[in-house]
Amino acid sequence: MRVDEMLASNRPVFSVEFFPPKTEEGRESLFETVEVLRELQPAYFSVTYGAGGATREGTLETTRAIRDDYGVEAMAHLSCVGETRENLAELIDRIAAAGVENILALRGDPPRGEAEWKPHPQGLKYSVDLIELIRESYDFCIGAACFPEVHPEAADLEQDLSYLKRKVDAGASFLITQLFFDNQLYFDFVDEVRARGIDVPIIAGIMPITNFEQIKRFTSMCGASIPERLHEQLESHHDADDPEAVMDVGIAYATLQCADLLARGAPGIHFYTLNKSPATRAILSALRAARPWERSPASAPAPLRQEA
Repeated sequence: MRVDEMLASNRPVFSVEFFPPKTEEGRESLFETVEVLRELQPAYFSVTYGAGGATREGTLETTRAIRDDYGVEAMAHLSCVGETRENLAELIDRIAAAGVENILALRGDPPRGEAEWKPHPQGLKYSVDLIELIRESYDFCIGAACFPEVHPEAADLEQDLSYLKRKVDAGASFLITQLFFDNQLYFDFVDEVRARGIDVPIIAGIMPITNFEQIKRFTSMCGASIPERLHEQLESHHDADDPEAVMDVGIAYATLQCADLLARGAPGIHFYTLNKSPATRAILSALRAARPWERSPASAPAPLRQEA
């Protein structure tokens, strides 16, 4: 089933992101996570893209296995990193031949150890180029990324939104946000996007915090911010050498964050899981029980926002 068809319903769309494993042990761990999380009936799982070699092959293999062996719809990520246009066209052909209907089209980050993005000499420069390449031959449901706190390489919000509109005009039918921890950033971003005539669904990307040092690395790389009071809570438990308390705070915060987003109209939540199930399982179980999307706007909670 296509993601755009899922989003056309009145129910929130829950999705979970994995990365393709590099070892047999990693593969076993990943599919144990898939087995656990599919019981909570996510709409689809997505699999990130690793440029080159076995990791790239793992994206398609894992996507196919999730859909065919575990009965959950799946979406393959595809990026321009390190690939020629010819190789990308071949990969798109193979994704179509496997029966996968959904692709998340990304430019991709610079390879590890490189600070600057450089396209392959015979490759594509931007994600919009990849969207256009996909559209040339196939009728995939195409998703794209967006950035509530502005893409780190964009000069400003205006430039970022101008480029986002190009992605949608080229054929992206839904957007998934970069991770964020202040819901007002999401809703302000949605307002800015709508003001520029972009009307596709914008799914909120949520990463439950389970490790303080890890989330600091991630946010420094992608330009996301951690609200001051949340940072203080995490830091105090980290300094006390209490990783379980860090995880407890992270899961509780993400649960409140997701409930607020859904009560105020977000069409879905995309969980960045890092191939682990406990945090996402706890959050999604609580959301299924509480069903915050059934609240009327008048009864929705106040915005989850942390002021300095």
